[in-house]
Amino acid sequence: MPTTLPVPIEFRLPEGWLPARPEEFQEPEVAFAAVHPRPDAGFTANITIDGGFPKDGVSLAEIADASVEQLRAFAESVEVVHRREVGSEDAPALTQRLSFSAVADGARHELVQSQVYLFLVDTEDPHKRAMIRLALTATTAQHDEVLEQFQDFVRSVRPDNGARS
Repeated sequence: MPTTLPVPIEFRLPEGWLPARPEEFQEPEVAFAAVHPRPDAGFTANITIDGGFPKDGVSLAEIADASVEQLRAFAESVEVVHRREVGSEDAPALTQRLSFSAVADGARHELVQSQVYLFLVDTEDPHKRAMIRLALTATTAQHDEVLEQFQDFVRSVRPDNGARS
């Protein structure tokens, strides 16, 4: 059962990507998942969105470190390949790329996960900051092919204030 995000967001999926059916994604913390239309070597690239309200004073780097440790609980050879803080003081963000080996559908895959962490202000309580994590997981061979689509997706993410034009 998918969870809900701490703040509503809107986004545009890359062309061809499809929302995953809830039964396809059994990660309890995932609020939304989409899948690429063409699997690679039996693994389907996916985009996931999750988030929460971190404790006061917790940095995006600390949240990213915790994410690495969670991944190590079920994957092998987890390595932080790249990490960079981006954004501004008012809208901080962090990107990181992880490489790891994991079993999916009974087969071992060499995978890459690109993660983007965003802090968004809770519109109902501006003193609270919500964290949103956007992640792309793909095989090592397919990652570079789908990365630009993921970057376009990330650029489309915005707080949803309920206004429609």
